[in-house]
Amino acid sequence: MTKTRTLRLFLAFFLFASPLFAQKLKKADKAAIASLQAHISYLADDKLEGRRAGTNGEKLAGEYISSQFQLAGLQPKGDNNGWLQAFEINDGKQLNNTTFFFINNHELKVNDEFFPLAGSPNGSLEEAVSIALPERGVPWFFDLKELLEENKDNPHFDLLQAIRTKAAKVADKGANALIIYNSSSITDGLKFDGKDRPEPSRIPIVYIKDKVKKDLLKDESATYDVKIRIAIADKKRTGHNVVGYIDNGAGTTVVLGAHYDHLGYGEDNNSMLRTGEKLIHNGADDNASGTAALIELAKLLKASKVKNNNYLLIAFSAEELGLNGSKYFTEHPTVDLQQVTYMINMDMVGRLNDSSKTVTVGGYGTSPFWGEALTKLNNKKQPLTLKFDSSGTGPSDHTSFYRKDIPVLFFFTGLHADYHRPSDDFDKINYNGEWQIIKLIEGIVQSAASKGKLAFTKTREAQTSTSTRFSVTMGIMPDYTFNGAGVRVDGVSDNRPASKAGIKTGDVIVQLGDFSTTSMEGYMQALSKFKKGDKAKVKYKRGEETKETEVEF
Repeated sequence: MTKTRTLRLFLAFFLFASPLFAQKLKKADKAAIASLQAHISYLADDKLEGRRAGTNGEKLAGEYISSQFQLAGLQPKGDNNGWLQAFEINDGKQLNNTTFFFINNHELKVNDEFFPLAGSPNGSLEEAVSIALPERGVPWFFDLKELLEENKDNPHFDLLQAIRTKAAKVADKGANALIIYNSSSITDGLKFDGKDRPEPSRIPIVYIKDKVKKDLLKDESATYDVKIRIAIADKKRTGHNVVGYIDNGAGTTVVLGAHYDHLGYGEDNNSMLRTGEKLIHNGADDNASGTAALIELAKLLKASKVKNNNYLLIAFSAEELGLNGSKYFTEHPTVDLQQVTYMINMDMVGRLNDSSKTVTVGGYGTSPFWGEALTKLNNKKQPLTLKFDSSGTGPSDHTSFYRKDIPVLFFFTGLHADYHRPSDDFDKINYNGEWQIIKLIEGIVQSAASKGKLAFTKTREAQTSTSTRFSVTMGIMPDYTFNGAGVRVDGVSDNRPASKAGIKTGDVIVQLGDFSTTSMEGYMQALSKFKKGDKAKVKYKRGEETKETEVEF
């Protein structure tokens, strides 16, 4: 059965199978729910290939959202009076096709037989070398076997750091490259990691597979002609926020947002699927549901007779990469952020439980007004049960606005078994429940309409990752858009290990314990080695100065 046929049967069942359900809904409600279904079924269709930021699937989704904003009567408020706001996504590094390695005119295959380590400088060399005779001005060779065997039971051993230390030592002795291989039975796990951002090494570090060493360099006393060229370049793609505006001529503006990107085929290693299969992640709940809600709210707000605020509606991209789109917008706003009274974010609002009807509302503590408004709403005879979280931060785009001292609210119906998996599909959405959430948000917007610019209150800071991979935390918000060596601190939670140790926003963490933290992955792996109560030295950069402190988890 085709997906289109499945959708038709599903919609027919949903709208007409329950007479009682149909009797409870007004004509306008049924039309809105049908629109939600149409939005989500399109955005979560296979042809969009998971809406990974910077891909054609994202482009198709952006065009759809733009067209819906236009139909709703919004004005474009992106770049150059268009709907889109483009931003660059730093995707790490890549090996250019001019990279090569020849041994006696035999060309090795990139990645299959050799690769440079990240941080290796670009350049070329052509030398006659002998493995047994390391001389000045030629590449030196190093077998990882002894290093791996000596540290096989050491959980704090950082192989990459050890290799880079070795490269620095041989460079001091005159080597112009370090060629490494592994003759042991211990797997080293090395690869060209474009996400790794180490301090540049003084000389190239090139890994050759052990089979290459055995087949082409078997006689260590012989002389071999070696030609190497390293060509590592930035790997970038472009994401697009979709921005629409309702200009009521007011002095204050309300921002409503939802991210529309998802995981694609899981290329960015953020899928919960661990089988290694290349499958489309359609992201119906995460976050086609929030995007559909944004479109329907655009219609409601455009038709509203309440004109006290202007409304800026933003579909963010690259949220799944670390809130890139919303962070870019708050750094390059298309309206005056000083006039923004508050921001409402919707992320995963499509899985309301019909029994508990619980909706988590984050950001409750970011303005004194929210307590007043939400308490009144919660006491009214409305169908939803509201669960409050005071924090203005979390794993979604409202965090970027909270960082600008803007009150926020975050609506979320909870994690589920399909989160970040290919099974997050349109037929699992609770469309009636999502419409109830939209009407709740409309009520909140109306209740705040006469309040002018809301007061902002700083709150505690929540963990900004939805999938815990470690048992301790530093209490920082990393800057996922940072493209330098290390992990840049974008925010520090009060009374957590980082703040107690004196680490501040803008610092760049380069080492945690014995582990270099040259990438987010390296930082996560380092954290996974510690448990509550452990202490660790932290090396970080503040401007040009390198500092060291100690944290206790």
